Amino acid sequence: MSRIGKKYVEIPSSVEIKINNNIITAKGPKGNLESSIPQNIEVTLDQQNIIVKKLESSRKAQQLYGLTRTLINNIVLGVSEGFSKNLEITGVGYRAQMDNKNLILNMGYSHPVTIQPPENIIITVNKNTAITVTGPNKELVGQVASNIRAVRPPEPYKGKGIRYQGEVIKRKVGKAGRGK
Repeated sequence: MSRIGKKYVEIPSSVEIKINNNIITAKGPKGNLESSIPQNIEVTLDQQNIIVKKLESSRKAQQLYGLTRTLINNIVLGVSEGFSKNLEITGVGYRAQMDNKNLILNMGYSHPVTIQPPENIIITVNKNTAITVTGPNKELVGQVASNIRAVRPPEPYKGKGIRYQGEVIKRKVGKAGRGK
C-alpha cells in the first residue's frame, strides 16, 4: 500500500495551481510546469493542499497513486525552489568553460565537446572543474547532468572523468608487476 500517496502536497504561497481536464499546471517564481494525471487517479485542490485519490482499487491504480503524488510534488517544488545537480571534473588538463549558454568541455579528446542546454536549464561553471545544472524540471535537470557525465565517465583506475558531487568511485588495483 502506498504511504506516499496518502500525504498531501503542500502548496507554497508563491505557487499557483490549476487543474483542468486531467492536466495539472503550476506557475511559480522559477517558471511554469504541467503534467498529465492518469485516468484512474483523481487530484483535488484544497486551500493550501493538493489531495491525490484512487478512483478504483486495481493494481495499476495502486502503482500510479504514489507516482502521481510524487510527480505533482516535484512540479510544485520545481516552480517554487528549483532543482540542481553538481558535477566535478577530475583529471590533468580536463576543464569546462561557458560560451554564452553553451557548455564547452575539454576532456582529452581531439576536439572540445559542446553541450547546449534545453530551455529553462541553466549551466554554470566554477573554477573550470565544478559544473552546476539548475532548473525547475527535476527530470530534465537529471538528464542534462547525466548527458554531461556521459562525455567522460569516471574510470576505476585513477578516478579521472566527470562525476556527481559526492559520488564514490570503486577503485581497482592496477597491473601487478611480474613476480620473479
